[in-house]
Amino acid sequence: MLHTPTELAMTIGAAIRARRKAMGWTQVESARRAGVAHRTWRRMETEGRASIDDLVRAALALRCEDTLAALFPLPAATSIDALLRQQTGTAR
Repeated sequence: MLHTPTELAMTIGAAIRARRKAMGWTQVESARRAGVAHRTWRRMETEGRASIDDLVRAALALRCEDTLAALFPLPAATSIDALLRQQTGTAR
């Protein structure tokens, strides 16, 4: 299903909020652990707005860095040559 950038950002913000609450943390505590301003954290959760740096800091604080790192996987190889290039790290 396709989403607008705003819808996707709001979905990510809601996921941040749900993860924070599941961990039993307040917004203030989460912001402190992530090293961002409380206002920034609140904006991430409510508006889905944050810099990439702030999003990475939130992922680290919420222990989701592995999931964030897997956000942009390589596309499936379309040929044996492409697969070999991906496996050797020479994908172009």
